[in-house]
Amino acid sequence: MSEQEAITVTLTLDNDEELECAVLTIYEAGEHEYIALLPLDKDGEENQSGEVYIYRYSESTPGEPDLENIEDDDEYELAADKFDEWLDAQEYDELEESDTDK
Repeated sequence: MSEQEAITVTLTLDNDEELECAVLTIYEAGEHEYIALLPLDKDGEENQSGEVYIYRYSESTPGEPDLENIEDDDEYELAADKFDEWLDAQEYDELEESDTDK
């Protein structure tokens, strides 16, 4: 996560429990946009489990995001693969930055 203040969203789970998550990225894959969320612990810190939630993302009105579960396995695979590509690029950028700091 960057040194900037993280953007967070609160998910309401099926059992009505609320879960605070940091927004990792919003990205396009295929015909849709997706959002990758990192659950935060009770202290608002990143979880250490490596668990990330991916949802279909849209805005019905500007500034009003809508998140939808991805029901189709093929669509989820497409969204997850694109997120993995984004994650790999972030890790590469971090390596490049650390090399230039030397």
